[in-house]
Amino acid sequence: VQDMVDRAVFKLTGKDDVVQAWRSIVSTQDVVGLKVYCAPGPTSGTRPAVVSAVVRGLLTAGVPPHNIIIWDKQLADLRQAGFDELAQRYDVRVAGSADSGYDEKSFYDNTLPGELVFGDYEFDRNKKKTGRKSYVSKLLTGGMTRIITITPLLNHNLAGVTGHLYSLATGSVDNVSRFESQAARLATAVPEIYALPALSDHVALNITDALIGQYEGENLPSLHYSTALNQIWMSKDPVALD
Repeated sequence: VQDMVDRAVFKLTGKDDVVQAWRSIVSTQDVVGLKVYCAPGPTSGTRPAVVSAVVRGLLTAGVPPHNIIIWDKQLADLRQAGFDELAQRYDVRVAGSADSGYDEKSFYDNTLPGELVFGDYEFDRNKKKTGRKSYVSKLLTGGMTRIITITPLLNHNLAGVTGHLYSLATGSVDNVSRFESQAARLATAVPEIYALPALSDHVALNITDALIGQYEGENLPSLHYSTALNQIWMSKDPVALD
């Protein structure tokens, strides 16, 4: 997997040196957030081996360990998928966007109201218990300068694919369950949330973990609905990969 990731970043950047390749994507001064999708676990979600290869590349390029954050929406999912252990191995950080709180000044406004749940920014502030705003996590607005999305090749029953647009958009804000019931709602909300400056302006690279492609089952690990592709896809264009 390390060789595959190295070859991919060489082909993408046109460099033949690991240090120069990664430094053409991020700088040693950046705080780099590696956005994974780990709710399905380490088999069908983003695989730790791929993230490990990216972390080693960044460290080799001179990015300080404390400037690398492996993150997803729920810290509990990260730990269950094995990313806590990976973070300890390389002395990098691991964080949940929902666990980090939300920024009242950065949000997505949609006319569709959603029932607020515990953990949403407005849950204890809105007497109606419904809200039309989805607030961006402080994890993104609090100093993260570059984002690298690393998503599995995994189907989504309404969005089509649990890809880079869906993963980053729904993993960065609260009050998103209001969009999850209809494909048309997701088709509108996901690209609009992704386009928020706090998200899309900081995306440096998109990596599809296509070691295994699961075409049915969504967040449930279903290897009998999977095929082994043994591939890594990289692009600066998330739409092309999705």
